[in-house]
Amino acid sequence: MQRTIQFVLNHPFTKGHRLISLARLFKWQLLSRLRKQPVVHQFTKNSKLWVWKGLTGATGNIYCGLHDFEDMAFLLHLLRPNDLFIDIGANIGSYTMLASAEAGAKTIAVEPIPQTFENLTKNITLNNIGNRVTALNIGMGSKKDVLKFTKIHDTGNHVATNGDAETIGVNVDTIDNILEGKTPLLLKIDVEGFETEVLNGAANTLTSPGLKAIIIELNGAGNNFGFDEDNIHKLLLSHGFKVVGYLPFQRVLADATRKTEHNTLYIKDEAFITDRLKSAGRFYVQGRPL
Repeated sequence: MQRTIQFVLNHPFTKGHRLISLARLFKWQLLSRLRKQPVVHQFTKNSKLWVWKGLTGATGNIYCGLHDFEDMAFLLHLLRPNDLFIDIGANIGSYTMLASAEAGAKTIAVEPIPQTFENLTKNITLNNIGNRVTALNIGMGSKKDVLKFTKIHDTGNHVATNGDAETIGVNVDTIDNILEGKTPLLLKIDVEGFETEVLNGAANTLTSPGLKAIIIELNGAGNNFGFDEDNIHKLLLSHGFKVVGYLPFQRVLADATRKTEHNTLYIKDEAFITDRLKSAGRFYVQGRPL
């Protein structure tokens, strides 16, 4: 609980609203213990999420509006209707709901764990965006394969290593294959250390001029598979991407370095990105404009 409180107090969107955010936290903690059924949370003005006790992929959004504030706000300000967003490691679909229910973009959402995939599809149905979202219950890698995944770690499920128990076999494909020649504007990859193999299956996508931004988690988990994540950084730089930060309230990019915790934001074609961010309409989170 102490860690969660610190997360709420330090979150950029709670500045000036910390008491309200803490009240949301304690209210949720109380009500989630009393309620045994999932409830619908109004995520943004035009998007909703099914939530319940212990669902870590959603509860940060309840407390702080947008759990991954910088990255989620970047997505909202960047995407337009008919853009294509690829959500690799979609979990319950927080990013997918923002992209397709709020921003109106098309999404390919990939989630390998069957139970989590079921929750993803429930959120797609809740938001009535089945015409904009293609949901795939597969994993991503460097080739078509069947790999074992863990299934008991919620947002931390991953390709299994030798020490993992309670695993499940999952069909795996590549980003290039599932795109079938289409090009995403924005690619998000959160696969708990397997990012190297996912990018090895995206050679064509990475060279496409239409891919303007990548949100990727490089937190050292690749070491579990023998991968050096510095090589991912070098690969993306070689394709013309650079690391930036994003200041959502000002809608400006900032100089940044690769993060070793949480997500890193890579972009190319800065002029295009800057114009998109500046010209986006307003979005409303917890009733506040962004």
